[in-house]
Amino acid sequence: SLMSRRSSSVMIMRSLFEIAITGPSRHSGNKILSERFRTTMKIALFAYTTATLLARKAATSAFTAPQSLQTIFRQIRGNEVVLASSNVSRFLASSSSSADQEIHEGQMLDVSRFMSGNRPEGTEDYIMQQTMVRVKDPEKSLAFYCDVLGFKLIHYSEFPQWKFNVYFVAPVDPSTVKATRSERWNHCMTTPGCIELTWNYGSEKEEGKVYNTGNADATGTSDGEKVRGGFGHIGITVPNVYTACERFHSLGVEFHKSPNSGGMKGLAFIKDPDGYLIEVLPQGEMVAEPVDCLGVAADGGEGYKDNSK
Repeated sequence: SLMSRRSSSVMIMRSLFEIAITGPSRHSGNKILSERFRTTMKIALFAYTTATLLARKAATSAFTAPQSLQTIFRQIRGNEVVLASSNVSRFLASSSSSADQEIHEGQMLDVSRFMSGNRPEGTEDYIMQQTMVRVKDPEKSLAFYCDVLGFKLIHYSEFPQWKFNVYFVAPVDPSTVKATRSERWNHCMTTPGCIELTWNYGSEKEEGKVYNTGNADATGTSDGEKVRGGFGHIGITVPNVYTACERFHSLGVEFHKSPNSGGMKGLAFIKDPDGYLIEVLPQGEMVAEPVDCLGVAADGGEGYKDNSK
């Protein structure tokens, strides 16, 4: 029947998709799968999906050949084939059972226009100058960002009439730090990638954490429940993540994720004194080393975790 053929088609698509995307890691019995075979499976899945959608044209006017051809595309990056189609999404949604909802077809945006062309007139000299975070204790925060991460304090302003101070830190050569206030201000305002540490007087005397970090954090909530915040992390890059993390570990820095833990290897997350996450990435290719600073093996650690939840 039409329904049985439709159900079988979805089951075939799901099986092909799982094998093509997850490969041997989830199909332990198929360890002989090579990258070339996985690529072949992905291409076959694309062809099957396209043919299925075009075949439906004969049965319904909801899908037309031009529409299908315009909305389905493939992008090959090395051995990766990414499927993206608004029609595929609707087809899977209308044809699958609850179990079939586990399928996650690739959703790609055409972002090419944002990578080319001139900047809009009048924005040519704009820079990404700062990210501001509120800190409980400015001395502890300055010690972390300057002594642990190697930043320098390049400018600060005190506002006793409003009971707060701001401190701008950045990864700059110490010789560039200016002597006078006006020079420091001008230098700061033209230095990309600063972090503005804002201290509200008296916060250092409060018990426990004061500010919500944005990552599944209950700090400051009225009901004590964790919130799914928008802020994620600040990021730095280093020549070697594993070497840097050995140093961080020796300095007593708290780790949220060591280089080999979690699903993504070769990067780490550490915490500043207020609990804000600092991502540590390599200045080049991410390559896993056998064991990291916490003794986690490259083939160990749990899977990927969304920090916002």
